Amino acid sequence: MAVVHDWNERNRGVIEEFRANGGKVGDGTNKLILLTTTGAKSGLLRVNPLNYSTDGDRIILIASKGASPTNPDWYHNLVANPEVTVEVGSERFQARASIAEGEERQRLFDQQAALMPFFAEYQQRTTRQIPVIILERIT
Repeated sequence: MAVVHDWNERNRGVIEEFRANGGKVGDGTNKLILLTTTGAKSGLLRVNPLNYSTDGDRIILIASKGASPTNPDWYHNLVANPEVTVEVGSERFQARASIAEGEERQRLFDQQAALMPFFAEYQQRTTRQIPVIILERIT
């Protein structure tokens, strides 16, 4: 029998735990942020817990969707509306998203995949090039 996941319900629990524990979820080994985007079609605010890495002051995200053949909804939202809200630990701030390209995309992808090898596995399991997103704080 196939296991059906209710990702929205799972994410709600992660978001609650994140906010209740100053950004820590589970044993705290996964580096997570909460990314709030504006829906590309709906205009509604959407919150997603995501793994991240850093590159200097920039936050790096990989839009893997678990090796799915399509990009995640949050990726389409930030392409349409690049100003987002980021929660890291107990800090909350506005950021602007951009899509990494070429050599920079590869460097950032490899850097995060070295820390989180499942991203390299996802790239091997899909034919699309998984996007890498850069978030820069808006001052």
